[in-house]
Amino acid sequence: MENQSDRVAKLISYERPDTTGPKHSLFSITPIHEPEALKVTLTQALGVIGVVKKTRTLVHVGQTRVHIDDVYGLGQFMELEVMMRPGQNHEEGAKIAEDLKKKLGIKETDLIDCAYMDLILEQTQNGGTL
Repeated sequence: MENQSDRVAKLISYERPDTTGPKHSLFSITPIHEPEALKVTLTQALGVIGVVKKTRTLVHVGQTRVHIDDVYGLGQFMELEVMMRPGQNHEEGAKIAEDLKKKLGIKETDLIDCAYMDLILEQTQNGGTL
């Protein structure tokens, strides 16, 4: 759940493969007007396996949303999210992402293939602390 004090909270569900490089992502966003009550309900129903604490800066470059994240305990990350236009195919979106990746100096070895929560869980399982 994304909760920012100056805006309505949002529950965001992502469905995307754990692979590096450009990938198709499906997501659903639901505004939450009582975030603390929903947090209690979800915690009681499902439990909590972890919390991702991050500060995000969002920059638009053409039709690409550049997410610059400072993730507590993990470091800094960047995500390129190409907002596909009607009629564009996956190859066009991948080319836009690859071109911007090249301009930003991002190498293939810089890419990760999982979510921040996966990294947090891996770190704590290996004896690290956040």
